Amino acid sequence: MLQKFPAFAGVQGPVVVIVMDGYGIPKHDVGSAIDAARKPTLDRLFAEYPNITLRAHGTAVGMPSDDDMGNSEVGHNAIGAGQVYAQGAALVANAIAEGAIWQGGAWQEIVAAARAGANGKAGVLHFIGLFSDGNVHSHIDHLKAMVVQAKADGVNTVRIHALLDGRDVPETSALEYVMPFEAFLAEISHDGFDARIASGGGRQTITMDRYDANWSMVERGWRTHVLGEGPQFATATAAVKGLRDRHPGTIDQDLPEFVVVESDESGRSKPIGTIEDGDAVVLFNFRGDRAIEITRAFVDAEFDRFDRVRVPQVTYAGMLQYDGDLQLPKRFLVAPPAIKDTSGEWFSRMGLKQFACSETQKFGHVTYFWNGNRSGKFDGETWQEVPSDVVPFEQRPWMKAAEITDAMIAALQSGQYKMLRCNYANGDMVGHTGNFRAATMAIEAVDLALSRLLPAIDAAGGVALITADHGNADEMFELDKKTRQPAQNEDGSFKAKTAHTLNPVPLILYDNVSGGKLGLKPTESAGLSNIAATVANLVGLEKHAKWDDSLLVVK
Repeated sequence: MLQKFPAFAGVQGPVVVIVMDGYGIPKHDVGSAIDAARKPTLDRLFAEYPNITLRAHGTAVGMPSDDDMGNSEVGHNAIGAGQVYAQGAALVANAIAEGAIWQGGAWQEIVAAARAGANGKAGVLHFIGLFSDGNVHSHIDHLKAMVVQAKADGVNTVRIHALLDGRDVPETSALEYVMPFEAFLAEISHDGFDARIASGGGRQTITMDRYDANWSMVERGWRTHVLGEGPQFATATAAVKGLRDRHPGTIDQDLPEFVVVESDESGRSKPIGTIEDGDAVVLFNFRGDRAIEITRAFVDAEFDRFDRVRVPQVTYAGMLQYDGDLQLPKRFLVAPPAIKDTSGEWFSRMGLKQFACSETQKFGHVTYFWNGNRSGKFDGETWQEVPSDVVPFEQRPWMKAAEITDAMIAALQSGQYKMLRCNYANGDMVGHTGNFRAATMAIEAVDLALSRLLPAIDAAGGVALITADHGNADEMFELDKKTRQPAQNEDGSFKAKTAHTLNPVPLILYDNVSGGKLGLKPTESAGLSNIAATVANLVGLEKHAKWDDSLLVVK
């Protein structure tokens, strides 16, 4: 059991952790939706309450290098676990570099299935995933390594179903990935080996839904990748160019689906990469939240979310196992981190009741990811999901901040919970759109929510830690690599940035109950993983031995 904290007996009321998703500390006022937003509540918090900055990217959250941005998955893992684990990108990169992935049973089963095929016909090895080097959900270098290895292992035909990014990388960068990759595939396609991009579309249009928010996205992906339905083009390069011509101003993540075709013997156009019986399929995303739904469509025998029309009998594998509790999928190429001794587990053991709330878009982050990639609740936990709107985020930048606040206030007023946590998705989800004005409104919505929530915390005799999982809305324009100033388009406008940032995030201690007795300790190494121990101290407990150090100062 956790021991009592000798320096502080703990606050009488609850401890609330508030995650302002996508709220980094800006380095430039130009291009920062956070600086541009009217946020009297946050301005007052920074002026009047203890606050420090935390590292929320790179090695501080388990990514391979400090050039890698953080993301909501690894950020919430670190906050909830109180520890830093090597995450998907690092795990996969190491497995490939060491060759361990090729020796694993899952890869060998995939290769064997593709070679064997069905009904006297050799199979095809299909790769589905996010097509960029953003390193948040996937990395194109991992895909390239698997294509090379598939050829070496005797697979004759490879088809790639490319989900265009424009979110974790520049918003209209698709051709910077598609064109060189198609050239690479053409170069390697000889001696009986045939590898081509077969289908694709924007990540916010097809396939990569999460948290059951919009199953129609997954259905469009299924019809595109499996059935070969959609606008037809001769190559993926032609598809991107053609779709941009048809949909001017649309960024990569929002481009419609496409199918690559060739002429058959009768001169009719035929998709080059439908998924058939006897084929093998690898979803090469390593991050789980946007991988679970399409995985279910392939492996769930009782699947009923949409009419699949045709269900090919395939050998399916994920890059990682995306849900350990549900064993989705059962076959995976690289083992995910085994996250143990999370704060939720140990607070539960201490008999402390916990409440978690967010809207659908971030619900899994304050539950599944917070609890160390665990789907089930710990004893004494209550989870409340607020259904997200199914509309473009820039059209409703306030999202569900008000409803989340309502739920948090009700939970505080109930007096049932010692620990509460919530996530306001606005800065992240709206920041990803690249719409500057909408992003300022998103931050203003969060500020308004805080103005309502903080008095409820006071009334309950509690304190709050206000933080973020990574930056996003703090940097809405691409920066020139030389000048580090916002880059400009040909028309003189600033070029929108839709990816996360490398900026630190805040940690604010909202405390009106200790009489100024409590503060926060700034350190160069402080990161998201230090929050769990800080929460433990605030309730009068020592941290678990595996957790990173607390940042609480008792004066």
